[in-house]
Amino acid sequence: MASSVIRPLSRSVNPQEIAFFSKLSAQWWNENGEFGLLHRMNPVRTQFITDKLDLKGLDVLDVGCGGGLLSEGLARLGARTVGIDASASNIQIASHHASTDPSLATTLTYRHTTAEDVLSPPPSSGSGGISIPRQFDAVCSMEVLEHVDDPASFLTTLSQLVKPGGHLFLSTISRTPLAYFLTIFAAEQMLRKVEPGTHTYNKFIKPSELVKFFRELKDEETGKEWIRRWAGSGEVDVRGIVWVPWENQWKLLSRTASEWGGTECNYMFWVRRPEAGPSSTP
Repeated sequence: MASSVIRPLSRSVNPQEIAFFSKLSAQWWNENGEFGLLHRMNPVRTQFITDKLDLKGLDVLDVGCGGGLLSEGLARLGARTVGIDASASNIQIASHHASTDPSLATTLTYRHTTAEDVLSPPPSSGSGGISIPRQFDAVCSMEVLEHVDDPASFLTTLSQLVKPGGHLFLSTISRTPLAYFLTIFAAEQMLRKVEPGTHTYNKFIKPSELVKFFRELKDEETGKEWIRRWAGSGEVDVRGIVWVPWENQWKLLSRTASEWGGTECNYMFWVRRPEAGPSSTP
C-alpha cells in the first residue's frame, strides 16, 4: 500500500509542477501518449545504470518516479526498489500498474512523499505496513531536476540518501539554445510531442554546473570531496542521450561523443559517494 501522509511541500518542490503532472497521471502507461518519449527512453536509462552496477539485491530509491516506468524495470532486475513521488495521483497509478504483476510484490514499494521526508520522516508518517531504508545503495532521479525550485537543496538531499560508496544517477536537460529548440520549441510548441508548459528553460542545468556542485560538495561523514579535482571515470560520468526519430528510439552517446550535440540537450549523470573512512585531504 502506498502511504498518503506527506508534510507541507519542501522548498525544492513546486506545487504548480506537481499539479501539472498530476493532471497527466492517467497517461503514464500509454506508450503512444503524453509519456511516449519516456517509455522509449527507459531502456537507455536502465542501460546507463546497469553499466555501473549489478542491481540484484541492492536497495534503490527512485525519486520522482511518476507512474513507475523506471521503478518497475529496476525491480525486475532484482533491486529492492522504492519509488516516491510528490503527486498522490502518480503514486496511485504506479501502485495500480505494479499490482498487476505478482512478481513485483516483494521487490517494489511506492510512497507518496518527498526525498526530504524519506531522509527525515515526519512523526505522523507511519510506514504503510512496510519500512523503507533511510539510505540506499543507489538513488535515481530521472527527468526531475529540471522541475524543482531549489536544485542545490534537492541535490544535497539526494546525496544524503546515498550510502557511503553508493551511487547517484540523474538525467536532465542542459541549458543551451539547442535544448530550448528541441525540447520546448520543437517538442512542445511545434510537434506537440510533449504537453506545452512541461519545461521551463531557466530551470535547465548544464553538466558543468552539476560537476561543479559535486566538486564543492564535501561528504558529511568523511569530509571527502564527492568529485576530486583529478577525478577519472570511476567517480563521475556524463553521457549525452539523443532521440533518433528515424529509428524511433533514444541513443546513449559515448563519453567523448561530439556528434548529435553531445551533452548539449538531454544527458545522463552519475556520481559516486565517497567510501566511509577518514578524509585523505588535510
